[in-house]
This record gives sequence, C-alpha cells and structure tokens, in this order.
Amino acid sequence: MATFLYGLGRTAFRRRRLVLFIWLAVLVAVGFGAASASKPAAKPFSIPGIEAQKAVDLLEERSPDAAGGGATARVVFHAKDGQRIDAAQNKAAVEKTIGALKGTQEIAGVTDPLAPQTVSSDGRTAYATVDYTVGADLLKDSSRDTLENAVDQGRAAGIDVEVGGDALRSQSSVGNGEIIGVAVAAVVLAITFGAMIAAGLPLLTAILGVGVGIAGITAVAGVFDLSDSTSTLAMMIGLAVGIDYALFIVSRFRTELRLGREPEEAAGRAVGTAGSAVVFAGLTVVIALSGLAVVNIPMLTEMGLAAAFTVVIAVLVALTFVPALLGFAGKRIFGRKDRKRAAELNVSAPPADEKPNMGSRWARFVLRRPALVLIAAVLGLGAIALPAASMNLGLPDDSAKPTSTTQRKAYDMLAESFGPGFNGPLLLVVDTAKASDPHGAAEAVRNQVDGLRGKGVASVGQAMLNRKGDLATIAVTPTTKPSDPKTETLVHDIRAAVGKADDAAGTRTYVGGTPAMNIDFSQKLNDALLPYLILVVGLAFLLLIAVFRSILVPLKAALGFLLSVAASLGLVVMIFQWGWMADLFGVQQTGPIMSMMPIFLVGVVFGLAMDYEVFLVTGMREAFVHGESPREAVVSGFRHGARVVTAAAIIMIAVFAGFIGATDSMIKMIGLGLAGAVFFDAFVVRMAVVPAVLALLGKSAWWLPKWLDRILPNVDVEGDSLRKHIDGQASGDGDPRSDREPVTVGR
Repeated sequence: MATFLYGLGRTAFRRRRLVLFIWLAVLVAVGFGAASASKPAAKPFSIPGIEAQKAVDLLEERSPDAAGGGATARVVFHAKDGQRIDAAQNKAAVEKTIGALKGTQEIAGVTDPLAPQTVSSDGRTAYATVDYTVGADLLKDSSRDTLENAVDQGRAAGIDVEVGGDALRSQSSVGNGEIIGVAVAAVVLAITFGAMIAAGLPLLTAILGVGVGIAGITAVAGVFDLSDSTSTLAMMIGLAVGIDYALFIVSRFRTELRLGREPEEAAGRAVGTAGSAVVFAGLTVVIALSGLAVVNIPMLTEMGLAAAFTVVIAVLVALTFVPALLGFAGKRIFGRKDRKRAAELNVSAPPADEKPNMGSRWARFVLRRPALVLIAAVLGLGAIALPAASMNLGLPDDSAKPTSTTQRKAYDMLAESFGPGFNGPLLLVVDTAKASDPHGAAEAVRNQVDGLRGKGVASVGQAMLNRKGDLATIAVTPTTKPSDPKTETLVHDIRAAVGKADDAAGTRTYVGGTPAMNIDFSQKLNDALLPYLILVVGLAFLLLIAVFRSILVPLKAALGFLLSVAASLGLVVMIFQWGWMADLFGVQQTGPIMSMMPIFLVGVVFGLAMDYEVFLVTGMREAFVHGESPREAVVSGFRHGARVVTAAAIIMIAVFAGFIGATDSMIKMIGLGLAGAVFFDAFVVRMAVVPAVLALLGKSAWWLPKWLDRILPNVDVEGDSLRKHIDGQASGDGDPRSDREPVTVGR
C-alpha cells in the first residue's frame, strides 16, 4: 500500500497539470449533471417493518382517497380578545381567506372552518384543512404564494391567522454556518503552518472534494429520490474530513522537506506514509456510514451512503490533487520568514524546532501520572454522559420550530384551544376483510378504546368503513401532546386493548398516526443499535488490528469511542431536552431527542474518532517499530502528531459547530452532537486516555499473537516497507539524498 501510494504521489506531483485538468473536468461534468438533473420525486416518509407504517400501507391499499398523500396545510383562525370567530366581522374575514384559497388548481379540497367540529368550545378558534393534489416537494411556488396571500388577507381583516402543515415546508437554512466554519479553519491552518499557501491548500482541496461530492449527489438525486437533508450531511462530513486529510499530507510533506528531501520525493513519501493513514482512516468512516444501511430505514441509508461517497471523494482528492498542488507550491509551502531562515542557514528547508513542543511536554506529563489522568478523564466523561440515561426519543414536529414561525404559532393555538393531543391524533386502521360483520367488528374495537377515556384518551371518533367494507378507520385524540411519554404509554395500552377485540371478531387493528409512528420508529432504532455497533465496531476493530499489529490498541480505541459518544449524547440531552444553556445555542423549545440521533451519532463519530486514532497512534507505532521504548514512542507520537491532530480537531469542531445556526432543529442537533463528540474524543480520549492507557500497558500494548500476525495482511501504515523499497533502489533513483542523514532534527 505505502509503496503504491508513494508512486502515486510522485506521479501526481510530476503530472500536476494533467491532474489539475482531470479534477476540474470532473467538477465541470458533475456540475453540469447536477444543473440538468431532475428534482427527486415526492415520496412519503417510510419506515418498513413497524406497525404504524403497516397502518399507512393498508390505508393506501384499500382506501387511497382517505390516505391522501398530497401536501396539507392547516389554516388556524383566532379571534381577538372577547370576540367569537363566528361573529359577523370575523366570519367575513374567515370566508375571505378561504375564498382566496379556492382558486388554486393544485388544491384538492378545503374543509369548512366554521363547522361545529372545527370551532373550539370557547368559540374563539377555528381551523380549515387544505389538501393538495401533489406532495410538498412538488408543490408549485404559485400555490404557496396563494396560501400566504390568503393568510395575509385574513390578518388584514382583523383576525389572527397562522398556518401549519407541510405545504409551507421550506429548505432548511444553515445561515452562515459553513462560512464561519471555513473561516475558523483558515485561521487555525494559518497558525499551524505559518504560511498562506500551506493554509489555503487544505481549504482549496476540501472545497473541490465537497463540490464534486455534492454535485454528484445532486445529479443522481432524481434517480434515487434523495431527500434534501442528504446533501446537507454530506457537505458537513465532506468538508470536515477533506480539510483534515489534506492537512495531514501537507504537514508530512513539510516534515519531509525539513529532512532534506527534494520536493518530488517529499510528496511521494508524504502520500506513502500520511496517505496510508488517510486511506485507512477514510475506510473506517466509510464502513461506519455505509453500515447505517443495516437499520433498514431509507432516509438513514441515503444519508449514510451519500456522506460515505463524499468521504471517498475526499480520500481520492487527498491522494492525487493534494500532491499535484504541492508540485505547484514547492518550497513555498513554507512562509517567507521560514524560507529566509533556511537561506541564511544555507539549507534546503527551514529546520524544525529542536526544543520540546507542547505535544511532547503534555505526553511526558501524562506519562508521569497515567492512572490519575485516566481516572479523571473517564470520570469526567462519565459525568457528562449521565443525562443520556434519561433520553426521550421522538421525531421533530411543528412544536420544535422557533416561536416566531407561523407553524409554531398555529401549533400552539390548536393545543390551547382543542387540547394538547389535538396536534397528534392516533388513527386506528382496522382490517375487517375476514370479519362476518365488519361494522360490528369495527364498533367492538371502538368500544374497547372508548373504555380508556380518562386514562389518556380525550375522544374517540366514529368507525368509518370504506366502500368495500373491508377496512375501517377510527380517530383517537390523546389527552397529552405527541412528545409526552404518557402518549407512548397510551399507544401501548390501546394496542393491548384492541387485541382483545381482534381475537373475538377476527379483525386485525393497526395503531397509526404521528405519535405511533414516532414510538415505533424509536423502538426500531433502539433494536438496531446493538447489531449495528457489533457490525461497524467489529469490522473497524479487525481493520485496526491489521493497521497497528495489536489487540489492545484497537480495543482501547473502541472503548474510548463509546465514552465520546455517550458524553456527546449526554450533552445533547442537557441542551435540547433539559434546556440547559438552551438560549446560548438558539434552542427555543425543548423536547425529545431526534430518534435517529443515537445511531447516527454512533455511525459518524466512530469513523471520525478512528481518524484521530490512526493519525496519532501511527506515529507511536512507527517510533516503537524503529526501536524506541513504549513510553518514548508515546512522546514521539505526540511530538510529531499532537499539533496536527489538535488543529484537525479544532477545524472539524468549527465546521460542525457552524451548523448549530441552522433553522432546522434536526441539523442544529446533529451539528452540536458532532462538534461535542469530536471535542470529547480528540481532546479527552485521544489526548489523555490514549497516552495514559499506553503508559500503563507498556510493551504489552503492542502484543499480537504470532499465529494472528502470520495471517494478517501487512498494511504497513508506518511505511517501513516503503523505506526498504527506496533503500533498495539504485542510487540514480531521482532522490540522491534519500539515504543521507537528515540535515536537521525533526521529521
């Protein structure tokens, strides 16, 4: 691997114009494909295998008119203090609003807002449900404009009018998050390298990789019906790893120049050594993200595979485009001050600082007190992780939107006027195909649920049979809001109650609706978490055994990752569920944690955590293989890798934290969770737990059974075979200094 990458790096360096042309051509090609691609077709949110989804599927099969499938809007009217909504002036305003809506071609129907069942008991609030013939993704802008104009007319007439539903759904805005993240990355890179070219190169390559990745995803989005959030996640991950991978190769290139290598040879060695680490680090990220497919949730699979695709692009860019740009930069990769210093010393590259740096000083501190550092780190992360034990999972609805939005105002109006459970009704779908008396069987089910009044049920609607009489639907309104844990208890109680009626009448009842969908979705994810962990961690564990030739080092890496994820989930619960520091992060409404968060965080963070493990511990392994003691190998690894890993972590945290400014609560939560996880993993686990554990284990940390050592492939991430390959070449190899002693201290 290292030898192949060494040759690839030198080739890209020599043929830099060709490599540049190829990547620009790829960018133009996928950009053209993205611009000419069709939009993805609207598709309902689907979760195969759960009861609530079976209710939806059965309804669509036997009563498609009732199932709908198009976009909806719920227009809520509220009279001023002391007035009724059906008073003459207010009634005229309501009718004017509804009249303005009825001219839209895409509207399938509008319910009467002044019917007895749609007016609140105090007479102040009413609502109309607007059904559209097409899904929200295909709804024309003109239809949305008509809806907004109708609402404005109602407000102008003197009543409060707000709108909820997916007809107003808009693209999630992340504000200036990406720009802020890139700006912070630029500052960190400038401080790390002290040269504008060296700082700008990782940013340029990362932007190219993200551009190719996002354009590629957009180009095929119509074919695979990818969701809007798919590209957001891909951009988030691709930008972070793209900067990091280029950073490691550029850093190694500068080190090789300081050793006296010619620029082409330095580029080859940088790609052969740091590039090997990039390949295996990227592979762990791809494994973790692709593994999300085992959960069997289409949206999660799409997000994982799209993000994995951008990581593959980032790796390819790092291995080819980065050395090509290094060919254009040459020794200008150092700043003017450093080049002037090298000229004064009459050497080809500025020498490295010989005095111990912050990384080596920190490593020696940990080596003096490994047990104390380990205990403090584990207890600290454990304390932060404790809130995760009380995590309440669910899917975001309009209650999670900012209080300034019309969707949130409509939600609050309905909850106050019709009860907390009105925004999340349950729908019982009764399969009566095998019942001798379909109507009687449906009524039996209804009576069973009606017996739960006062135990979580606010109201039970009439059983409505379809035309064939083989399907009945019953609407049930809970007394609690959709995200309340008591609603989950009610769903289980209803399923137990209807089971008795089903046994007696020969029916099969499925409990659906938004609350039931949330509950079943969360349970499906919880059930899939352990198998997913076993698959992803197991595959990556085997990969790391081959990389580090050790059993205990990969085991320590996996356990440290679990600590990072647990602490990150605890942080998310503190802010988004408990409301601690909510104002600081722009969280206007606390509530349940997004159901996908735990398994998604596991998938993404595991891959990123292994990045730091590979980059940091590879240096330790390299030093140990070349004769240093286990403790000195730890110091060497930190001396050469801590600064770069720290810079990479700060950059990744900045990129992820930039997405905390998103208006979409899901993106905001993901951004905070990932930023927190990277912080905990890089600065606590990898910088404290790793050296402490390695110090306590000593030489046994690198133990590997002989039988296993014989059968494992030699991936040689430390580049030992590359050195032998170079040393065995003829002296006219094109690197006349490759076997000389380095001119300066450093690497």
